[in-house]
Amino acid sequence: MPDELLTLKNLGKTSAQWLHASGIHTAEDLRRIGSVNAYHAVKSRGFGASRVLLYAIEGALRDVSWKDLPDVLKHELNTNFDSCIHGNKS
Repeated sequence: MPDELLTLKNLGKTSAQWLHASGIHTAEDLRRIGSVNAYHAVKSRGFGASRVLLYAIEGALRDVSWKDLPDVLKHELNTNFDSCIHGNKS
């Protein structure tokens, strides 16, 4: 059975493996949890993912290259992730 996550833009084998290990197996799982929470799930399991994965997941959800995400959106994603890990998420 093909890996659905590998059909999404920006996501490769390692990204998909990290997401699977974090309990995210389908595009619907990814949409439901969102990019910030998915990235947090990966990081909380000790994987050495950089912030590029956060952008890659967001790009996958939007069906665009992560490199094409506006800087303001990247800043918002970083702010939301930082709030998430510090328990200040509203």
